[in-house]
Amino acid sequence: MPTGFQLGPLNIRFYGIIIMVGALAGAWLVSREARRRGQDSDNVWDALVWVLIGGIIGARVWHILTPPPSSTALGVTTMYYLTHPLDAIAVWRGGLGIPGAVIGGLIALYFFCRRKKIDFLLWIDIAAPGLALAQAIGRWGNYINQEIYGRPSDLPWAITIDPQYRLAGFENYEKFHPLFLYESLWCLGVVILLLWVSRHFEDQLLNGDVFLIYLMAYPLGRFLLEFLRLDQAVVAGMNANQGFMALVGIAAAGLLTWRHLKKKPTVQENG
Repeated sequence: MPTGFQLGPLNIRFYGIIIMVGALAGAWLVSREARRRGQDSDNVWDALVWVLIGGIIGARVWHILTPPPSSTALGVTTMYYLTHPLDAIAVWRGGLGIPGAVIGGLIALYFFCRRKKIDFLLWIDIAAPGLALAQAIGRWGNYINQEIYGRPSDLPWAITIDPQYRLAGFENYEKFHPLFLYESLWCLGVVILLLWVSRHFEDQLLNGDVFLIYLMAYPLGRFLLEFLRLDQAVVAGMNANQGFMALVGIAAAGLLTWRHLKKKPTVQENG
């Protein structure tokens, strides 16, 4: 399967194109949400560069700090990246972690909102559905790179992985669970959930609630899918991504509950 094409001196990779298509589609959805909420949609396109830069840096840092076993077996460890800075920034070869992308993009959006003097909590709610859409599309870059696949499978929708991309110990298997597809479909479900909640419960939501629901819904799917994943990033003997997702999901659920228990109903005094 080709991973890109040559355009003069430039090597254009499909992985990068798909990531950018996801980012633009997500920004389009965010701009629609901004207009629906009476906000200036120009802020979306102004913030996009900030968020992209922050997201890519965060995604790469996450990968560097939590390299999968397939990388460490080849000697590509955290220490290797720290001593080979050119390899550390080679994001076009793959190696981007979704948790880091969300954290980095969130930090960038926070500073953008401070600079523009706009409500950060409101804008992360506006951005949440677009973020999930960008993830749904971006996961197809993993299909091009033949990565993020699950355990061997004989299901009708199992995908064939070329021998050079098969993990150690699974060289004799041809077909695997399309884990990237499962996550893509889950993220599309999250988009629908967030759009539905933001419309049907608008009068009951606090600013920041929609993003908290994202932080519950996406981690739940990612936590479950990690059981199928072969190339799990392990830190201190634990699946780093699965453990992190569990913590984020529980914390978001707790914070959402606490915010609404804390909110006092308005009581009108009798004159």
